[in-house]
Amino acid sequence: MSEQGDSKKQATIIVETKPKGLLRSSAIVSVFTMLSRVLGLLRDIAFATFIGAAGNADAFFIAFKVPNFLRRLFSEGAFSQAFVPVLSEYKTQRDHLTVKALIDRVAGVLGGSLIVVTGLAVMAAPVLVYVVAPGFSGQPEKMELTASLIRITFPYLFFISLTGFAGAMLNSYGRFAVPAVTPVLLNLSLIAAAVCYAPTMAEPTYALAWGVFVAGLAQLLFQLPALYRVDLVPKPKWDLKDSGVRRILKLMVPALFGVSVSQINLLLDTVLASFLPTGSVSWLYFSDRLSELPLGVFAIAVSTVILPSLSRDVAGDDGNKFSQTMDWAIRMVSMIALPAAVALIVLAEPILMALFQYGEMTSRDISMSALSLRAYAAGLLAFMLIKVLAPGYYSRQDTKTPVKIGIIAMVANMVLNFALVLPLHHFWQVGHVGLALATASAAWLNAILLWRGLVSTGVYQAASGQLVQMAKLLVAALIMGAALVWLGQFSVDMLSQHWWQRGLSLLGLCGVGAIIYFGILAISGFRPADFKPANNG
Repeated sequence: MSEQGDSKKQATIIVETKPKGLLRSSAIVSVFTMLSRVLGLLRDIAFATFIGAAGNADAFFIAFKVPNFLRRLFSEGAFSQAFVPVLSEYKTQRDHLTVKALIDRVAGVLGGSLIVVTGLAVMAAPVLVYVVAPGFSGQPEKMELTASLIRITFPYLFFISLTGFAGAMLNSYGRFAVPAVTPVLLNLSLIAAAVCYAPTMAEPTYALAWGVFVAGLAQLLFQLPALYRVDLVPKPKWDLKDSGVRRILKLMVPALFGVSVSQINLLLDTVLASFLPTGSVSWLYFSDRLSELPLGVFAIAVSTVILPSLSRDVAGDDGNKFSQTMDWAIRMVSMIALPAAVALIVLAEPILMALFQYGEMTSRDISMSALSLRAYAAGLLAFMLIKVLAPGYYSRQDTKTPVKIGIIAMVANMVLNFALVLPLHHFWQVGHVGLALATASAAWLNAILLWRGLVSTGVYQAASGQLVQMAKLLVAALIMGAALVWLGQFSVDMLSQHWWQRGLSLLGLCGVGAIIYFGILAISGFRPADFKPANNG
């Protein structure tokens, strides 16, 4: 191809991938993420129906949690936070061939490292079980089942981390839809495994484990056509000497702690939960999944679109736009987090009954899950703020500060674990609630320190009136909560209803709550324009 042809091709790519506005991009990601989360709820309903919260369920959730935890480090966590700012810099300051060379070498190093990690984990699966669930050691059958399931599920880490790598590239080039819709494939695969194959097997959890494996492969393959259209399909090359690769690795290593503290805390919770009564791991899983619904739909969507934008603001030395972007992100997640947290606290049992109390799921499982759901909900705003505050550091290629904050939060979490779990387990047999409370408290400490760091260094200057806006959001959420408590007096016992009746009852309560919440906001002076970003569309 001629030099002129190369120039035209590169120009075409630049035009096609011009970044969309923050609001539009967030809406695209949120819509597809909402679809994925709804399917995720259907997946968890299938889990509750076919495996419940018994010992084999605990084994599967451990086997699923381990690669998922590492995925959040290798793909959507530390790796993407280190990779996206460097990629944005290359896009802004260098030609497409140089960008492509960086991608090839990153793909080689990331892929090669993942192959080694995956191979070692599959061979050492029993050792992994002792590390992440030492409480299973007194139950040989449970130990053996967990190890067998890990051998099947762990390759998911390889597939999904490369999927995250592909998604980071597409997001940086303004292609948010494909990465956002990709998780749908995981849920579809697991629903099919639970409904179609699990009932035919002597041990249903093996069907679910193979569903995880298939889902990982499908998600990776799904990214390739979109990468091809923007000429970003990598040709992996192992090159640790490349300056771009070295910069990413330098940023990534400390970021393993900084951006993934909440995940590390959850893994440590799993270790302690393995010593608690059978079912504790599952109760935490179901309550954590519900608390992650608003987190995944809104906070991760906002975080996904602001990182490239913040990186461009930093590259362009535009501090005013940086602060405006951060203001918009904080306002958006607060608008969702506050009413969601109140609703989860007030409606914990009805939500869990409507979604999960079928088949193998018992009333005791619902009651125990409701307690930990309320504890997680108390930290929901903090979890969501962390997602939008951390990019403020990583867009500036500052990984040291979040590391320090992350270590402080992690130590606090462990201290609180032992301070809360032991007495709650000893006196009331609800030690798992202590784990959830400790995680929520550590998240608040993490969020506060991240926010203070951005403000104290002058990197972020909060807009005037931000505290007043937050107070209005809180008041509206509390009024909504009081209304839901009052309406709850007239609700029918869900156990006497069919699944569709339960769903309609729950949707009715949530709909009334939303009308009350946004009605109060309108009365207090909020307008749609208040949630439109001041820059970038």
